Amino acid sequence: MKPKFTKIANDLPVSVPFIGPESQERENKFSFDSRMGANESVFGPSKRVINAIKAKAENVWKYGDPESFDLLQTLSEFYKMPRDCFTVGEGIDGLLGNLVRLFIEPGDKVVSSLGAYPTFKYHVDGYGGNISLVPYNNNYEDLDELLSATKKSKAKILYLSNPDNPMGTFHSKERIQDFIDNIPDKTILCLDEAYSDFVDVNELAPIDIDRENVIRFRTFSKAYGLAGLRIGYGIGNKKLVEAFNKVRNHFGVNRLGQIAAKIALEDQEYLQTVLKKVDKSKKDIASIFKKFGFNSLVSRTNFVPINSGGDGKFAAKLMNSLIKEKIFVRMPSVEPLNSFIRITVGTNKDLMVLDDAMSRIIKNL
Repeated sequence: MKPKFTKIANDLPVSVPFIGPESQERENKFSFDSRMGANESVFGPSKRVINAIKAKAENVWKYGDPESFDLLQTLSEFYKMPRDCFTVGEGIDGLLGNLVRLFIEPGDKVVSSLGAYPTFKYHVDGYGGNISLVPYNNNYEDLDELLSATKKSKAKILYLSNPDNPMGTFHSKERIQDFIDNIPDKTILCLDEAYSDFVDVNELAPIDIDRENVIRFRTFSKAYGLAGLRIGYGIGNKKLVEAFNKVRNHFGVNRLGQIAAKIALEDQEYLQTVLKKVDKSKKDIASIFKKFGFNSLVSRTNFVPINSGGDGKFAAKLMNSLIKEKIFVRMPSVEPLNSFIRITVGTNKDLMVLDDAMSRIIKNL
């Protein structure tokens, strides 16, 4: 007797949104010398965080607090907002899944950008939603067209990332606030701010917890260096945030992750040192590629989009050449964004390896 999957599951591809560097290492039978493709922080967490993890490592036999009480309290104090306006999940990826589960049934309309963070679409497809994808406009997510598509389809969720992934571009707080003000009342705006730590807080649209149809997602995976512990959080109106308790995996956020995130948020001095290293590395990456004839976009994230100067096939050739040189990088998946490759910031050693590799690659492109 064969197992009978649901119709939705039966029609889904057997795939994940990303091919991990580990998969490529197994396929190529080598280890990467530089990991500059997943937008992790090669600078890692602070020593305070590492020491806290070591001190509590022997307690991993215990489940994590299902309410993430201490972390939520720290978030509340940091943002000076009520703790019931925050929810915690297994990175933004987990929170996206919870959001879609709360609002999307088979056939429901959703709007996002063509080429935007693919895990959102992955969750929408998994619940049978019908997603409309709006093309980028000059490497920016097109706010006007996103609003138009949302109103036309009466979408239940509208997804936007700012700063953007994969292009690193950034809409001003005035543009974002105007965008928020024009979202239909029955549409939930999912504002993915995974890279918000790389932007001065005064450049971000203010958080309005009275607005019931906006949820903002942020993470400890990027600037705080905790990607492997999977900790993200949402900020929004308490009625919307409370609903996440209906569907979230209550033991999904692990004990060490909760501890690490709390200490990381308290160690803002270390965060500032990381941000300085990120800025320097972005400038150095842009300079390396400029030396070999490639231009780059101004990025408000921890990666640099490099314009290959050709089409998607040429960009893929450049990316694969770097992979053969044991440097892990990625590129956007759709036209016209796929004329770029994306380089995450690295250490001085990473940049030396990158520079040397490009010296060899450029001769054969």
